[in-house]
This record gives sequence, C-alpha cells and structure tokens, in this order.
Amino acid sequence: MSLSAIEGIVQNGQIRLLGNVMLPENAKVYVVVPSVEAATPAHIFSPRLAHPEQASDFAKEVVELSPDATIR
Repeated sequence: MSLSAIEGIVQNGQIRLLGNVMLPENAKVYVVVPSVEAATPAHIFSPRLAHPEQASDFAKEVVELSPDATIR
C-alpha cells in the first residue's frame, strides 16, 4: 500500500483538496488533522433519585374508565 500526503481544507463541513488533485471515485482515504482538538462528545446520564427511599412517591396507578365516562 502506498501513501500520498495531500493538503486540503474544510469548507462548509466538506473537505476540499488543494491544488489540481483528482481522486478516483470510492478511493479509500485517511484524514489526519494536525493541531486541532476534537470536541468531547456530550454524555447524557440517566436520571437518578438523590434519595432512593423516595421512589414510592413516584408510584403510578392505572385506572380504566368505562366507555360512557364523562369528562368533568
């Protein structure tokens, strides 16, 4: 496998190669980004109760209504 280094820039989220460079369709490429730190992905944690003994405060009750129930 031979390697070539080709300089490019990112414009509008796409990589644009500098100079008159033509690569064949579906060419395998590797992108190396010097001196730029990637943003750390956000991590969303699941909610937790500060006091697990309060879990009973969140108990739900399912109530079935008859088909002729009226709204009050």
